[in-house]
Amino acid sequence: MLLGVIFGYIMTLLPWGKSFTTDWVAPIGTIFINLLKLIAVPLILASLIKGISDLKDISKFKSIGGRTIIIYILTTVIAIIIGLTLVNIFQPGASITESTVEKLTQTYASNSKINNRISEASRQKNMGPLQFLVDMVPQNAIASMSNNKLMLQVIFFAIFLGLSMLLIPEKESLPLKKFFDSLNSVVLKMVDLIMLTAPFAVFALLAQVIVTADDPDILLALLKYAGTVVLGLLLMIGVYVTIIAVYTKKSPIWFLKQISPAQLLAFSTSSSAATLPVTMERVEEHVGVDQEVSSFVLPVGATINMDGTSLYQAVAAVFIMQVLWPEGLTFSNQLNIVLTALLASIGSAAVPGAGMVMLVIVLESVGFPADRLAIGLALIFAIDRPLDMLRTTINVTGDATVATIVAKSVGKLGKPETKNWDDHL
Repeated sequence: MLLGVIFGYIMTLLPWGKSFTTDWVAPIGTIFINLLKLIAVPLILASLIKGISDLKDISKFKSIGGRTIIIYILTTVIAIIIGLTLVNIFQPGASITESTVEKLTQTYASNSKINNRISEASRQKNMGPLQFLVDMVPQNAIASMSNNKLMLQVIFFAIFLGLSMLLIPEKESLPLKKFFDSLNSVVLKMVDLIMLTAPFAVFALLAQVIVTADDPDILLALLKYAGTVVLGLLLMIGVYVTIIAVYTKKSPIWFLKQISPAQLLAFSTSSSAATLPVTMERVEEHVGVDQEVSSFVLPVGATINMDGTSLYQAVAAVFIMQVLWPEGLTFSNQLNIVLTALLASIGSAAVPGAGMVMLVIVLESVGFPADRLAIGLALIFAIDRPLDMLRTTINVTGDATVATIVAKSVGKLGKPETKNWDDHL
C-alpha cells in the first residue's frame, strides 16, 4: 500500500505518469477485484447452504438470524449518532468560504456521476415501502447469480434451499449437501490463491487512486470535514473493539490483527462485496467463528450493514446543510437523518458510490432544496473516494465484529484453525 502511494505520487510529477499508470498498472488491480467478485456468489451460495444444512435444527437458524439483524441495527444507530454528535460539535461547514463553494460548484456540479447518483436516488425514493422485500425475492435464481448487485436475492435463495434441505429426510438431502460442502472447500481454496496476488494488486489500486486524485487545494479546504468523518470512523472502531473485549474476552489488538488483511483489502477496493471472500476466510480461520454463523452473518452484513457509510452520511448531510441550508438544521430534521440513514443502509448496494445515492435520499428526506442538491454533492465529491475507502474498512470491521459477537452468543466461537494455500500441494 505504501509503495503504491509513493509510486502514484512520483507518477503525478511526470508528464506521462498518469497515462502510464492507467494503461499498465491499474489493470492489475482491476483483474484482482474481478477475481474476488467472480467467486463472491459461489462462495455465498456454498457457504450459506453448508452452514444452514449443518445446523440440523431450524430453531438454531432463527436464533442466529434474529440476533444478527438486531445487532446490525444497533451498531448502525450508534454510528449515525456518533456522526451527528461530531458534526454538530466541530461545525466543519463553518470553515467553507463562498469562493470554495463557487469553485467546487464549477468543478463538479455538472459531473455526470453526481447526476447519475441523484437520478438513482430519485428512482429508489419513488418505490413503495415494501419494495426492498420485493427486490429480495428473485424471479430467476440463475439470473440473480449472474449479477453481484443482486446479492440479497442470492442470499434469499441459499437460505430457502438450505432450510428446505433440513425439512426432508437426511439420506435424501445428503448428495446435495456433499456437493455444496465440496464446492465450499474449493471456493475457499480459490480465495487463498487469489490472495497470493494481493500485494501487487493493492499496489496497483493505490497508485491509481493517487494519480486520479483531485486538486490538492480543494482537498485542503475540505480537511475539517474529512477530519470529522475520520474521527467518527476511528471512534466506531473503538466501539467495536470495546464490545469484543468486554463480551468475547478477546484482545482487541489480536482481533484487529486477525482481520487486518480484510480491512486493508476493503480500503483498497472500496467494496464490501469484493472483500467478502477474504472477510469470511479471516473470520472463520483466524478468529475462530464457526461457519454456521459466518456463512449467514457476513453475506447479510456486506449487504445491509453499512456502519461506516451511515456515519459518513450523517456528517455529510449536516455539513452540506451547514454550508447551503443552515435554517434546516432543526432537531426534528436531525432525528429524521438517523431514521432515513438507517433505512437507506439496509437497501444500499455493497459497491463503490452507493453511499452518495443514500446521501441524496437522506437529504431529500429532510426537505433539502432540490435546486441545491447538485451543489451539495459537489461540495463533498472531491474527497469522496478516500473517505469511501475508509468507510468501507469500517463496514467490513463491523461485519467481522458482529459475526464474532453472534458466534459467542450461540456458543460457536472456537479455536482458530488456519489453513494455507499449499497444504495439499
